[in-house]
Amino acid sequence: MMQLGYSEEEFMGRPIIGILNTWSELNSCHSHFPERVKDVKRGILQAGGFPVELPSLSVDESFSKPTSMLYRNMLAMEVEENIRSHPLDGVVLMGGCDKSTPGLVMGAITADVPMIYLPAGPMLRGNYAGKTLGSGSDAWKFWDERRAGNISDAEWVGVQGGIARSAGTCMTMGTASTMTAIANSLGLTLPGASSIPAADSGHQRMGADCGRRIVDMVWEDLTPEVIVTEAAVRNAAIVAMATGCSTNAVVHLIAMARRAGVQLTLDDLDALGRVTPLIANVRPSGKDYLMEDFYFAGGLRALMKQIEDRLDTTCITVTGKTLAENLEGAVVYNDDVIRPLSNPVYKEGSLAVLKGNLCPSGAVIKPAACDPKYYQHEGPALVFDSYPEMKAAIDDEDLDVTPDTVLVLRNAGPQGGPGMPEWGMLPIPKALIKQGHRDMLRISDARMSGTSYGACVLHVAPESFVGGPLALLKTGDIVRLDLEGRRLDMLVDETEIAARRAAWSPPERRFERGWGWMFSQHVGQADSGCDFDYLQRDFGAAAGEPDIF
Repeated sequence: MMQLGYSEEEFMGRPIIGILNTWSELNSCHSHFPERVKDVKRGILQAGGFPVELPSLSVDESFSKPTSMLYRNMLAMEVEENIRSHPLDGVVLMGGCDKSTPGLVMGAITADVPMIYLPAGPMLRGNYAGKTLGSGSDAWKFWDERRAGNISDAEWVGVQGGIARSAGTCMTMGTASTMTAIANSLGLTLPGASSIPAADSGHQRMGADCGRRIVDMVWEDLTPEVIVTEAAVRNAAIVAMATGCSTNAVVHLIAMARRAGVQLTLDDLDALGRVTPLIANVRPSGKDYLMEDFYFAGGLRALMKQIEDRLDTTCITVTGKTLAENLEGAVVYNDDVIRPLSNPVYKEGSLAVLKGNLCPSGAVIKPAACDPKYYQHEGPALVFDSYPEMKAAIDDEDLDVTPDTVLVLRNAGPQGGPGMPEWGMLPIPKALIKQGHRDMLRISDARMSGTSYGACVLHVAPESFVGGPLALLKTGDIVRLDLEGRRLDMLVDETEIAARRAAWSPPERRFERGWGWMFSQHVGQADSGCDFDYLQRDFGAAAGEPDIF
């Protein structure tokens, strides 16, 4: 400590607080973290603690190849071991970009020292040519217009510049805002922290508040074991459905819950989705507003207040108070942004879980973000075994395809992708784009960005790469989606399916060494949260703090 320049009176007898910072120069969502960590340190020092900043894997989605999902579990392992191997009494977790929230929280739950999560916050709303733009959602929209020849290259550059105007995460209700809202509703953030825009001065104050609060949590010995309970997980699932959450919430919340010993399932989530109205009118499931509007309308506290009677408000949070106490005084300032239960955006929650002979372990769809005409649909499959094969075909203006065709991409799951990339919002074929079509039924074992939209069936499990039924589907087979019945089936005779299975052979493995090999050997399927088998709670007890001699 003296080599670091500290005197004994600076750290002796004080709680040592680790600040796990996922900043990097390639993570635009976290580009304000070098400044925000100063606010956290200020709060820790004010409360009598000693701050220590530790870098953590950034897992940014925009630049990670093929997807940051391949490294979520690596971040969770790094967090767990960083906490265990260093003399830390408590930690502040700084994240926000999609996989950083579950990765940080999963590792901290297992390490089980006092922790508080500091969400990066959404960026400012986009603007171009007098139009309000939403992250991701409008990028996909204008990309299709460019493919159709409706906008110029110069306009496309203008859209890109206008859509991302500040530091922070996507300002639609994408995966980042979904997962920080989930951390908030689990009780792991300060009340309403997930809604504060990154560029708002309130975000700086929240950072200092996190620093002060974590010191008190250490003295109180308030750990994730006390906070992340079965009731808290249920609260988080209900809130996620009410916000119009990303489909990625399914994979991450299941993984986070199981780290805490809560055996959350797809069926649990579907049951909650059927009875939880979507009341956040925020894109892409909502129609008109973005996260900045949501914050000014009252933020997550106000939304939770609207559904308070559906939540277990006795749950303890990082404040040391109950959820009920944290929601006192919460007010909705704009009831078109945060709707009352009597006027929801969509009568059910954001997500629906499908089962059937194409997805016996489950698949996920986001009904509120797709054209209702696809809720009941039959059409011929057009099957692709790789993204490059699909990409070449959909840009062919002579492709034999109609609006009833069902596009299928396989070998894009946890092992096939690898890492289950965000390829699931398959591009509409150019031939249909030029005819004015902007949606069609699409199926894959991939994920899609939380900012995406459309009739996309995702997370098909088991994935095709390991022999799931999607591997047996052929171009021309009729596929049926029955949303109300929660079914997804190929209308193929069982005898024929059995013959195809007998003829199927597994593809070549993706990795022969290193992290990829480890990932392939131990990753679970989408329906179980894609955690590693040996990291889950029921595999064995977590190691205690190492002895120091």
